[in-house]
Amino acid sequence: MKLVLAAALLLAAPAMVLAQATAPSKTHEKNPKAVSTAKTEIKKRAPISRSAAKAVEEVTPIDDDPNVNLSAQDMEIANRVYVGVIPCELGASVTITPNEKRPGFFLVSTKGAKFRMHPVESRTGAIRLEDPRAGAMWLQLGNKSMLMSQKQGQRLADECMSPAQITMADELKKNPLPSILDAPKLLN
Repeated sequence: MKLVLAAALLLAAPAMVLAQATAPSKTHEKNPKAVSTAKTEIKKRAPISRSAAKAVEEVTPIDDDPNVNLSAQDMEIANRVYVGVIPCELGASVTITPNEKRPGFFLVSTKGAKFRMHPVESRTGAIRLEDPRAGAMWLQLGNKSMLMSQKQGQRLADECMSPAQITMADELKKNPLPSILDAPKLLN
C-alpha cells in the first residue's frame, strides 16, 4: 500500500509543479501596468549589437593601469622587444608601439584588436608581453613570435617574424640544434 501511494505521489509531483509554473500571477491581474513594466525591463536588457560594441571599443582609450609597476628586470626585457610592423603568416601583421608615457609598456594591435601589454618574466627566457585584463599574450622567441588570446584559447597571429627573427630562422634551417633524442657526439 505504501509503495502504491509513493508511486502516485512521484507521478503527480511534476504535474503540480507544472500547474504552478503556468498559473497566471495575481499581481498581473490586478495591475496591468506591471505587465508592461516587466516587458519594458526585458527590452532594456537586450544585448547591444556587435558593431556598436566595436565602435565603443575603438574610441575608448586604453587607460594606464597604475597597479602594474615594472622592475629593472622587466625593463631589461622591454628593451629586447621588437617594435614596428611585424609581418605574420597568412598576410596578417602585428604592430608593436612603445608607450611614450610609460616606458616598458607597449600597444600591440592586429586586425581591430588592441592590447596594452607589459613584460612578464618567463622561466624559459622567451620575451613575453601580457595584457591581463584582455587575456592576451605576445610571445617572442628567437625565430618567431605569436599573439595569443587566452580568453578565446587561440592564436590571433602566428609565425610573426622581424628581420632579426628571419635571419635566426634561416640559420636554424642551415644548422639545426641537436635534438635531446640524438646521441651525444664523442670526442676522439
